[in-house]
Amino acid sequence: MLCMFTLIKQRVSFSFHALQECFSRWIKPSTIAILLGTLVDMTGGKSELLAENALLRHQLIILRRQVKRPVYRKRDRLLLVVLARMIRTWKQALFLVQPETLLRWHRELFRLFWKHKSKAHSRKPRLSLETISLIKEMATHNRLWGAERIRGELLKLDIRVSKRTIQKYMKQIRAISSPRTELEDISAQSCIRGVGL
Repeated sequence: MLCMFTLIKQRVSFSFHALQECFSRWIKPSTIAILLGTLVDMTGGKSELLAENALLRHQLIILRRQVKRPVYRKRDRLLLVVLARMIRTWKQALFLVQPETLLRWHRELFRLFWKHKSKAHSRKPRLSLETISLIKEMATHNRLWGAERIRGELLKLDIRVSKRTIQKYMKQIRAISSPRTELEDISAQSCIRGVGL
């Protein structure tokens, strides 16, 4: 019985030692990778090395803030995206964030930038109130007229308005004046099927 126990203990110890060796080999970077990385760093410019150091330093700052999973603030994301843009080998410099995540953040920042840039600077409508009321009146009294017809009528009065603007005001007035019933929707669908559209 004692012999069996020592045999099991030796086998567990041997397995644990082999597992520990495999794990240490897996974690330790190879000497060739370190030498190649150093050579690549020598070919890069000083500004690129400074940006890479700043990227790595900021990731360490983020990592020190949390114990479990790091939480990235908006300014962290912005700084990581900007620093990564300055480095040619930015994918190798990331260790907290996946490259796909950084690219997603970049796309989000790009969308926010253009959303802000294309936003209207003033909230007041560019059209006069008389023109808006005329569009709404035409849309109310002439239910069969579309935006193109109303635009043509306004052009006859020498009022230039885009089709999209007219559609915006038409949608507002027609949604308020008479919402479609379910029966009208069904009859419209059956009519379309009957025509073969």
